[in-house]
Formats: sequence, structure tokens, C-alpha cells
Amino acid sequence: MRAQEIMTDPSYKGQFVAFTCPHIGNVGINTEDMESDKCHLGGIIVRDLSVTVSNYRSSMTLEEYCKKENVMGISDLDTRALTKALRDTGCLVGVLTTDESKADAECVAMAKSWTIVGKDLLSVVTCEKPYEWRQPTDAEWEFAPKMKASSRDTPFHVVAYDFGIKLNILRRLASFGCRITVVPATWPAAEGDPSAAPYAVNNAKAILGKKPVFGICMGHQILGQAFGGKTFKLKFGHHGGNHPIRAPQGRIEVSAQNHNFAVDPATLPAGVEVSHINLNDGTCAGMVWADKRAMTIQYHPEASPGPHDADVCFEQFVEWMRAERAAPATV
Repeated sequence: MRAQEIMTDPSYKGQFVAFTCPHIGNVGINTEDMESDKCHLGGIIVRDLSVTVSNYRSSMTLEEYCKKENVMGISDLDTRALTKALRDTGCLVGVLTTDESKADAECVAMAKSWTIVGKDLLSVVTCEKPYEWRQPTDAEWEFAPKMKASSRDTPFHVVAYDFGIKLNILRRLASFGCRITVVPATWPAAEGDPSAAPYAVNNAKAILGKKPVFGICMGHQILGQAFGGKTFKLKFGHHGGNHPIRAPQGRIEVSAQNHNFAVDPATLPAGVEVSHINLNDGTCAGMVWADKRAMTIQYHPEASPGPHDADVCFEQFVEWMRAERAAPATV
């Protein structure tokens, strides 16, 4: 997974990211691969920071970008040893500081005072007002031309709730023939804890059964609660671009994931099918409530960065909308 897309992914809001690849920054930063308009990380941790850049699209180095975004970074750290420690302990809270006067005990106290549980980060990362999106995936990077062409004649209007939405999700929807209106998380009235955002769950409940609904990542967790289920915090979280998923019809997908919470299948009502399973730990990775015309996945089908295996989910959502449009009106 490339550093730039991770750094601009709103679901990493306030978190430190340690890159296990030992050499980071060799392709620099460009304007085309941003997933939002700014860096959302609390800090970046690398083994070796590249001092040179080799990329025809690069406009600045990673170090220059961190300075521009006022994001702290640390290098020359054994990130693989850190990763092994995190595998044993689970996700930890840390402190990055340039203040050498702070004692270790003070830094530990600062770390212990912070938690992601109960934090409403949706209201922080969401847009301030609705806006229209029409830009599809650039032809140079389009990897599903046949699926794109099959849906080009159906300009469905999709209202996308911004719970920290990535730009490539919008590009993929536009590539499949959708006209998108992005609205704030609180409309019409991030990764964080979905139970801390009851307004988003209430909005989802109001929509269910009226129009086809597709929940991605945080949207999956919010819809899980709207279905009547509960979410819980994972010990390790799911992060990275190589998580195996068992999809419908026995198909195996490799997925890009970034979340710290999961939906508890045991709390879901009758009628909700767990459609996708994370093969690493058996957690729920997708749901379908056919009667409500709602589908979800707990990972990133837009592949920015990551594999393209789940791009078919966008086509499935468009097919649901096409069927909705073709269905006879009921009184």
C-alpha cells in the first residue's frame, strides 16, 4: 500500500502509522493520488526515509509534504520489531514529541489518557456541506472497462454520506455511471467508534427499505447498527492490503482494510445474511439484507491503494439500482 493514499485516508484520523516496508518515500507525493484534501495522520513512522524521488508525477518529497501538512514523523526506527510487538500486544497508544524535557512517565500518562472508543470522529472528517461529484477514474488507471461500459447508460443519482469517504470511492461510482451528491455525516439534520455517532445510525435506519443502500467500511458498521446489531473493538484492528475474504459463491478476494471495530454477527436480526468473512480471524466482512435492499462490505473495494478484487461490488450496487428503476410502482 502506498504511503500517500494511506496518509490522506480520513479513516486514519489522529492515528500513528508504522510502515513495515523499510524504504518509504521513493515515489514522492503527487496531486492525482490524494484520497482527500489533507493528511489525517497524527504521525508517520518509517525505517528509512528516501532522500531522493523517482516518479514522473511527483511534485514534492514525503518530507516536504509532512512539513506542509504539519504532521510529525520519525525515521531510523526498527519498524519490523515494532510490528512484531504490536502483533503480541494489539493496538497501542503512543506519543511522538520533540520536547526532550518530558519524562518517560509523563509521556506514558499522556498515552494512557487517549482512547478511540467513544470518539465521534465522523463529525471531524465529514464535509461541511453537500457537493456534487462527477469525475470518474482516469482512463489511464481504469482496470474494469467492460463493467464501466455496461453501466454508462444508467446515470443513477447516488447520495453518498461522508463518514470519511475516499475520493476513489466517488471515482469508481462515477465510472459505473452514477451521478453523486456527497452529504455531511449529520445530513439532513472515520474512522472512529460507530456507537459514538447515533445520528448516522438514525439516518441509516430512516433510509432502509426505501432505496438500495451500500455501506463501505464505516458505512458497514453503521448499517450493522441500523440493522439492529452491535459493534465491538478489535484487539489488533485490520490494516493493510492483503486480507483474504471469502465472498459469495465461494470466491476468494484479497482486500485492503483499515478499521478497528467489527460487527457482531450474533446480534444481527433474522433476514440479515453475513455474505463476506475475513479468513484471518473469521469476523464479519460483509452483510446483505435482501428485503431491505441493503449490502455492506468491511473493506475498501475502490483499490486506492490495494487489490482490485472487490471492484465488482460497485457493479452489484448499480444492478440493484437498475432493478429498482425497472420495478413497477406500488401504491
